[in-house]
Amino acid sequence: MTYVIGLISGTSVDGIDAALVDISGTDLDLKIELLAGVTYPYPAELRERILAVCAGESISMAELAELDDAIAIAFAQAAQNIQNGHKPASLIGSHGQTVYHRPPGEWRMGNGEWGIGKKTTPYSRTDAITCVSTTPHSLGYSLQLGRGAVIAHLTGITTISNFRAADIAVGGQGAPLVPRVDAYLLSHPQEGRCIQNIGGIGNVAYIPPRRDNWLEKILGWDTGPGNSLLDLAVHHLTAGAKTYDENGDWAASGTPCHPLVEQWLNQDYFHLPPPKSTGRELFGVAYLHQCLKDAEIYQLSSADLLATLTELTAASIVQNYRTFLPQMPQQVFLCGGGSRNLYLKHRLQILLQSISVLTTDEVGLSADFKEAIAFAVLAYWRNLGIPGNLPAATGASQEVLLGEINR
Repeated sequence: MTYVIGLISGTSVDGIDAALVDISGTDLDLKIELLAGVTYPYPAELRERILAVCAGESISMAELAELDDAIAIAFAQAAQNIQNGHKPASLIGSHGQTVYHRPPGEWRMGNGEWGIGKKTTPYSRTDAITCVSTTPHSLGYSLQLGRGAVIAHLTGITTISNFRAADIAVGGQGAPLVPRVDAYLLSHPQEGRCIQNIGGIGNVAYIPPRRDNWLEKILGWDTGPGNSLLDLAVHHLTAGAKTYDENGDWAASGTPCHPLVEQWLNQDYFHLPPPKSTGRELFGVAYLHQCLKDAEIYQLSSADLLATLTELTAASIVQNYRTFLPQMPQQVFLCGGGSRNLYLKHRLQILLQSISVLTTDEVGLSADFKEAIAFAVLAYWRNLGIPGNLPAATGASQEVLLGEINR
């Protein structure tokens, strides 16, 4: 048994999720026990700096270095604090803070955003956005701040970091990276399952019944917006007084505008076949502003707007399933912050009809800390020399060891 700390801050930039995990086994015999799970909020000033960079604000290299250091220090403090009352961990897996993600095969769009698709099919709801470059990037690029070397130095614990780089180097998206972990922890002998993470961005792992070469049939991709547009809208509607809609109560008091949802579902990303990944570079501030502009003619109340954006998240997830899965699952298990949005969960259940919508809590894996647990496992595998990516999910040409070792 090995004590490992998993650390991650997602695209919502709410804070650092830290999980102290007792891990044993390797893959099919993998066992984990969550000993402690805590979310450590970022200091307000640091969070605002991160969000500004994610939104495309220009900063100097010196400022970028300072931000990288500040995030690493915050992650190191989280790793130290999560061990209080427990025996020391021997390994840390830190995903860091993603501030930029560009999947492979993208063009720079005329509005400054990145898009995926053919030049003749602009990556937007309108024809006004055209491509600047006619040559797609053959490799992706993803930047996570919070250097593992600094975390290792400050904690004195071997730290695995920069998990996405190795997958991207062999042609992968670098995301999602958790389907392989989900497969070994959440598969079922008879039932097909979707493990749907709803952070700032949504991602799914489709896990067929555990039989007949089941590992070769696992799929995974980013489904589109999770909480990103909802949180941005709440911040906009309350002039910064609130950052999220607790339990989805505000949205639940409104009525979705279905014509708007249908319009938004024409967005190219939703129709792009997996493997695919996305981030705030698409579903961010500029996207919300376009949504607000689209909604003007419907004269929606604030509650109606939130209900409509919530419906977009739910409907895009279901559309992804119906379009790209070989068959619909018997069960869907939610995790991430969005799993606590009761209205979103309700809308998913309505749209998925007879398919059960549950949370991973109900099968013994913390919905709040599943992603942090996953990076603890990925670090554990890296330390043992076990590949962590799943080429069917990321599009990589081969399985590779994920993460750089910092001692």
